[in-house]
Amino acid sequence: MSMNLHAWPAQQRVRHGLPVAEALPPELADCKRVVLATTRSLTRSRIAEATRAAIGTRLVGEFSTMRAHSPVEDVLALAALLRESKADRVVALGGGSVIDGSKTACHAVWRGLADAAALVGSAVSRGTDAAHWEEPTLLPRIVAVPTTLSAAEFAPNAGFTDIAAGRKYRAQHAMQVPIAVVLDPAATLETPAELLLSSGIRATDHAAERLCALRRAPFSDAVSRQALEMLAVALPAIRRDGGDLAARGAAQQAMWLSVMGGWAGVPVGASHGIGYILGGARGVPHGITSCLGLPAVMQWNAPVNAEQQKVVADILGGGTAAEALRRFIRGLGLPTTLAEVGIGLEDIPALAAKWDGGPPIATNPREVNGAADVEAILRLMV
Repeated sequence: MSMNLHAWPAQQRVRHGLPVAEALPPELADCKRVVLATTRSLTRSRIAEATRAAIGTRLVGEFSTMRAHSPVEDVLALAALLRESKADRVVALGGGSVIDGSKTACHAVWRGLADAAALVGSAVSRGTDAAHWEEPTLLPRIVAVPTTLSAAEFAPNAGFTDIAAGRKYRAQHAMQVPIAVVLDPAATLETPAELLLSSGIRATDHAAERLCALRRAPFSDAVSRQALEMLAVALPAIRRDGGDLAARGAAQQAMWLSVMGGWAGVPVGASHGIGYILGGARGVPHGITSCLGLPAVMQWNAPVNAEQQKVVADILGGGTAAEALRRFIRGLGLPTTLAEVGIGLEDIPALAAKWDGGPPIATNPREVNGAADVEAILRLMV
């Protein structure tokens, strides 16, 4: 997206700091047929029960088998349910995979995509303009109730994965962004600690890569810095006291801020791009890819953006940005090396070779000139 254009996604409301029981019903008042999309791990949870109760008699179907990284097969199965049920709204309860899977399933319904070849063929490169609200009558739309800090619910793009090929793709449409988001801090209480905290590092990644971009914007700098300052306090507070709802609410506000810089046209870089490779090829969760990738990419980028990296380092306790990030991530009990996720030195060349030359690795502050440079970054994760 042009640095001279600030684009707003087609999102109407964010209801924050309220329980699902209070915040969700107004978002469904004009709906007749609602499908609940979630995961097996959440289907019997307290938040799922509260969500079903809030949907009430409008609930016409449930899809509870969306797996990590939104596999093509799961997306197509959800799309089939949306068609059969004639749903006019999807309530996506879960983390980034559920929300991205719901976005892509809606896109498949709108475009009549019913098989894997058609879905993969519809994938786009990064950078599509999110400002075109050209089809406001498309149904179904999504209301997101996130249970992690990935911030997928604030973006019109969605990642989905061809597991057999080990490749991640991107669906994009202005209307894919959830029409509304419900940020209920209690919705995160049943999320495993590692998942929640690592998704918080994903939010840290959103903010830090934009703060250290070569081409920045005042709007992006403001929201990214605020996000990073809030995450630096909220994530350790959650680690210390899992029942701290105020810290969870602050983390939700911070992850919301963490992605807003993208609408000012400021890109992310190689940490995000290498994360897509590790997720698609080896199934590493999004949050964990940021735990591994962000410190290494900061270290590799230091020759070209050391001054901005100092902003990140100072917020997180000093030293270099790479040192501060590794210390912060370790303090949350999270991994920082490839070996901790089962990836060895011998795996690095094949992973590096999966880069297709496109963004967001291509928008990294220090130019990445090919697989050899990707391999060099991966070796900093050892």
